Amino acid sequence: MTGDEGDTTTLMGRISWRGVMLAILALSGAAVLFALIVTLSGANRERDRALALQGDSYDLMILARTLSGTIARAEASLGRYVISADEQLGQLYASEWQASESQLQRLAQITGANEEQQRRISRLRTAHRTRGEELSVVALSTRYKKNAQALALYHRARQAPALAAINRELDLITDYERLLLEERQAAARASVSDASRVARVLAAFGILLVLGAVSLGWIIVRTMGERAQAEAEAEAASRRADELAAAVAQATGELRVQEAQLRQVQKMEAVGQLTGGIAHDFNNMLAVVSGGLELAARTLAHDPAAARRHIDSASEGAARAAALTRRLLAFSREESLKPEPIDVAQLVAGMRDLLDRTLGDGITVLHRDEGRGWRVRADRVQLENALLNLAVNARDAMNGRGELTVVIGAATLGAGEVGDCASGDYVRIAVYDTGCGMTPEVAERVFEPFFTTKEVGKGTGLGLSQIFGLVQQLGGEIGLESAPGEGTVVTLHLPREVGEARDTTRLELAVVVAAAQRSLDILVVEDDPRVLAATMGALNELGHRPRACGDPLAAPALLLAAGGVDLLVSDVLMPRQTGPEMVAGLLERWPDLAVLFVTGFAGEVGSDELHGRPVLRKPFTLAGLEDGIAEAMAGRRDTPELIAAE
Repeated sequence: MTGDEGDTTTLMGRISWRGVMLAILALSGAAVLFALIVTLSGANRERDRALALQGDSYDLMILARTLSGTIARAEASLGRYVISADEQLGQLYASEWQASESQLQRLAQITGANEEQQRRISRLRTAHRTRGEELSVVALSTRYKKNAQALALYHRARQAPALAAINRELDLITDYERLLLEERQAAARASVSDASRVARVLAAFGILLVLGAVSLGWIIVRTMGERAQAEAEAEAASRRADELAAAVAQATGELRVQEAQLRQVQKMEAVGQLTGGIAHDFNNMLAVVSGGLELAARTLAHDPAAARRHIDSASEGAARAAALTRRLLAFSREESLKPEPIDVAQLVAGMRDLLDRTLGDGITVLHRDEGRGWRVRADRVQLENALLNLAVNARDAMNGRGELTVVIGAATLGAGEVGDCASGDYVRIAVYDTGCGMTPEVAERVFEPFFTTKEVGKGTGLGLSQIFGLVQQLGGEIGLESAPGEGTVVTLHLPREVGEARDTTRLELAVVVAAAQRSLDILVVEDDPRVLAATMGALNELGHRPRACGDPLAAPALLLAAGGVDLLVSDVLMPRQTGPEMVAGLLERWPDLAVLFVTGFAGEVGSDELHGRPVLRKPFTLAGLEDGIAEAMAGRRDTPELIAAE
């Protein structure tokens, strides 16, 4: 063999080896490419399947919440139908209930072959059918004008097991689907993670394949593009999840609106329960007034002393009616509060006679003062009503026999030590009774509006909720400790009033004396002729010179004609122009005009709208009118004159 032949053999062998290597590399590259394609295709299929399952889960959860909202709207419509007997509301109820049946059928279709969810759907369908039968009875009773029966059935239906079963099954369906959603999301993430890991391994191996480098590079570029697309799809899925969450939040808001409407229905029912008692109290008071006046008229000529007694009795009845009106206005939040520093121990001591008469001889009332003379700033009438409500509840819990103890204490609390109380000094009012006590379930709900354990007609469930609102308004906290057979302790923590009381006795005395020493020119603006005549007579009796004005629009002309007056006495609510509106215009021309507002119903008018002027409540006495005039004139006086008066 010559040298040329050997070189040729070597070259051929090298070419053959390279060919084999190229073939191997080509086959390896093809295998890598095929494996990469198969892996990515499988990952895409798994991702698409997971996204589709996630969409089904979201649709099912939204439909479950929508079904719950539809049932709530149907029951609220039925409640309004029971109260108003409006056939359109009855049709609205029927329409909403039919819609809930369609949604329930759709819910069963979405769950598909999931046996566990199908079992829950079956129980939900049974509870829904039972609930529909219960509400149908209520609707039929209303349709046939059996309103009282319908109202009673509606109230019993609110506590029916079927309603609780519906809510429970909907929650179970939603919770189970949420777990499935989490599992599916985890599976999708795992699939994407596995696909990415395999792609990286194959890409690394492909780099080693010299002949397949370009092909593998192209595959890697394509893979990266697919990954970017997957991320974009994942981002789109995330946005859809956010949209679904917003939809769920909106549905929850609608449910809260329906709950508020249902609470309004309950409140209207409570107002109906109150009406009978209020009418009874007013009839009793009016009987005292009319009877006393009639007896006084009969005995005036031959027995003046007896006539005087009858007139005093009628006056007491009128005062009780006025007090009841003030309590009703305070309950409805229509009467303006009059906060003032109050020594709670003195307040409770002054209520002893009232508590003894209210609670009866079977209740022993004890009072212990450990408050160190600390005061609170509150409305006196509301605080008295709160303590009286607690005492009456304790009496009912003791069945009219037992021991009631009121302990006034003082405490310095850290932030959050008692409820949400801020750090500082607090007056503690604890009311103990030896009654039957409460179970934990009842104690947990006693401060809810309209919740009561008393019989129908015996209570409305408003007393403790009012006390809770008062304490919260004052920045305090209320607590309750009770156990069956061990009595109850209700504790109020009210912020201490730390401001020093200003000694204004001499100042007020000087103002009253100065006002009493001279008669005043007074303009009286009142749209009711009878009230206007009575007010004019009262002012004449006090020695003043009143001028009558039956129309607030005529007041400026009367003031101009009179050359000004010392005092303006005005009603608050009048048909053509309100008192505050009239006074606002007059003060622009007569800024030093003294003003006294007189009203029996102030509505939502605040101190700003009344220009900071004093308010005299109807009905009023001569002494109350005289004090109101003195207060109004005191606000007109300058500081140097007051100092000179002292």
